[in-house]
Amino acid sequence: MRVLGLMSGTSADGVDAVLVRLEGRSARPRWRILAGAHTPYPPDLRQRLVAVGQGMPLDADAWLTLAEDLTEHQAVAARACDPDGRAELVGCHGQTLWHRPPDGERRGASWQLLQGPLLAELLGRPVVFDFRSVDLALGGHGAPLVPATDAALLGRIAGWRALLNLGGIANLTLLPPPTGPDRNAPVQGWDCGPANTLLDLAVSRFSDGRLHFDADGAWARQGRIDEGRLQQWLREPYLQAPPPKSTGRELFGAADLHRRLAELGAGVEPADALATLTAFSAAVVAQDLARGPRPLELLVAGGGTRNGFLMEQLQRRCRGMAVRSLAGHGIADDQREALAFALLAWWRWRGHPGSLPSVTGARRAAVLGVLAVPPPSRG
Repeated sequence: MRVLGLMSGTSADGVDAVLVRLEGRSARPRWRILAGAHTPYPPDLRQRLVAVGQGMPLDADAWLTLAEDLTEHQAVAARACDPDGRAELVGCHGQTLWHRPPDGERRGASWQLLQGPLLAELLGRPVVFDFRSVDLALGGHGAPLVPATDAALLGRIAGWRALLNLGGIANLTLLPPPTGPDRNAPVQGWDCGPANTLLDLAVSRFSDGRLHFDADGAWARQGRIDEGRLQQWLREPYLQAPPPKSTGRELFGAADLHRRLAELGAGVEPADALATLTAFSAAVVAQDLARGPRPLELLVAGGGTRNGFLMEQLQRRCRGMAVRSLAGHGIADDQREALAFALLAWWRWRGHPGSLPSVTGARRAAVLGVLAVPPPSRG
């Protein structure tokens, strides 16, 4: 079956799309990527998404307009990847606006903006969306969901294997080895903390909105890392909490950046602040990896792989493991999560569970996603 996956992450920079052929056993499918594309959000749409993700109020009409605009752009991204309409099914994550993890007796909630039936009508294809709500209803975090697809798509190695996504948020998957005392250990996964959220917000602030990211980490590389302040940040409650855990801009957003810049000092040089924030993104990953089973290798994907300074910091702080790009395994840096939601949609179509309670903390595994079918044409 040919399935199109659409993913727009916490960084809200655009839509990653992958067209993949999936066949065989649900648990370990045979797969081949047929096409991929990245479609940036128009500047106005991105500004609105980032603003509402930071709590900007909208009236009802503006919310409806934003949902329609976002859905229409998902359709544009789908056509850019699959102009001939070869996909038989579409899996679309939508755009996360707010994520509230479970807290004590209060269940979690997560809002991915999308009008699924509209997207199905625009594309003339069945669309699976709203992937997180079932896991949340079962007491889970609804995130991260990619570890389950990592386990299905990638083979195991002689030791533990780690996969890291450097999107807006850094999240990890740990796959156990096929033999030895850990062979029956569950797949692990969690959100570590910020990857690009604070960096991108800081670059926009320091450049008065002219820049949206630090290309190759060149600006940060000119600065000095405040290692003392970084070590203090690593002791914060979320970063010390054990899995399951998930997070987003709600915790690591504009208000959090304002606090950290104040702690670095009113006169901090932009390059020094960016150097410290970049090193912090790497350090939260290294700290988490040091607590669990030690992986032999760390495969990295996501937009952060294009930040050379961030990758250097990962290499320096994740000692004792090989840090490599996931692209060497046939999945480009911007394809992993879109591929994951294509697989999750295929699992929904087949009735196969897509969640891992060992990752999300839910009471049981469940089939994820809501299916929207385009209405039949008259006649």
